[in-house]
Amino acid sequence: MADSSLLPWAAAVGAGLLIGMERERQQPPESPAGLRSFVLAALSGATAAVLGPLALGVVLGGFALLAWAGYVQSRQSDPGLTTEFALLLTVLIGALAQQSPGWAAGLGAAVAGILAAKSALHTLVRNVMSAQEMESALLLAAAALIVLPLLPDARMAWLAGLNLHTLWLLAVLVMAIQALGHLGMRLLGTARGLALSGLAGGFVSSTATIASMAQRARTHQAQQADCLRAAVLSNLATAIELSSLIGVIAPALLAVLWPALALYAAGTALTVALLWRLGSPPATPQAPAKPAELALQRPFQPVQALVFATLLAGVLLVTETIRTWLGERGAIIATGLAGFADAHAAAAAAAQYAVSGAMTAAQSVQAIALALSANALSKTVAGFAGAQRRFGAANAAVQGLIVGLFWLGVRLGTG
Repeated sequence: MADSSLLPWAAAVGAGLLIGMERERQQPPESPAGLRSFVLAALSGATAAVLGPLALGVVLGGFALLAWAGYVQSRQSDPGLTTEFALLLTVLIGALAQQSPGWAAGLGAAVAGILAAKSALHTLVRNVMSAQEMESALLLAAAALIVLPLLPDARMAWLAGLNLHTLWLLAVLVMAIQALGHLGMRLLGTARGLALSGLAGGFVSSTATIASMAQRARTHQAQQADCLRAAVLSNLATAIELSSLIGVIAPALLAVLWPALALYAAGTALTVALLWRLGSPPATPQAPAKPAELALQRPFQPVQALVFATLLAGVLLVTETIRTWLGERGAIIATGLAGFADAHAAAAAAAQYAVSGAMTAAQSVQAIALALSANALSKTVAGFAGAQRRFGAANAAVQGLIVGLFWLGVRLGTG
């Protein structure tokens, strides 16, 4: 036999061993299905898959009867059905190994991991996650695993070349980034001060975060230094989110833009470090939120994600119209001006045009740089929202510095 012909059988045995070892350790001694049973179940599925669909159906039905008989025998000591379901799934994994050994091996490892994480999963769902977080997790899963695969992954000519699959993928990405920010707050708490809040808020809207910190600096004079650091950190979230969006839409464009994004992020990080060193020790925020209070908050805002996708679609449609009237230069200007409202949407639109061929890579880079510059002006205005001249001036200087670094990176990347 060739070595390749042994791979499906090895994958089936390996999956059966992993699941069987986990069940052998976790279930009561009197359970009828142990390590050897799961290995034999996997091999039975693999053998039946070779013989044909009828044989697989007979084997699966036989194991279903055996699983039911085992449950009737052991339900007094172990009323759960986990082992019985795992046994039937092992048969199917063994059959899958004949078609795709890699998927079968990975699925076997995943099943064993899920079974082994019983205690942790129960604690997470029953004691850690709130009802609000559970609802949001289900909503995110539905958006990513149900809605996204159903949308056509193709440009719609009647929608000026919009790709609904890409638009929804970006909305899911925004929700996922916000959820990660919420998770960070839950794990680390608010003891680290406003810095974490500023970074997490930047994933939603850096401009809104800066305006919020400016208002807080006005009402909490002792926290001005902390508020400024948090406001500056929100720009780091902008760099991370831009990298993610462009990487999803146009990976080739990210290869050109990475020096600019790296300099933008590095300038932000160094500025925060300098402010931290020069300023007073970070003060503890007043009335910090407790973990229980954080659990009641929504991990992400689906409306904001939909607004982002809608705004992106609007930018694409308007830019396409202007491009038709004025050519590529008009599209670059329109995309850049859209950065006043949202740099992420404008940058995603420019990346989409690079993929569709409506703009060259150089034109898309120029449009993204203009959008980021326009957004910096919005952030500068937001910095003066709290009527704190010192806060606003410092924020304006930071915006000028990091945008200048971004343009320098653009020159290095395209030069």
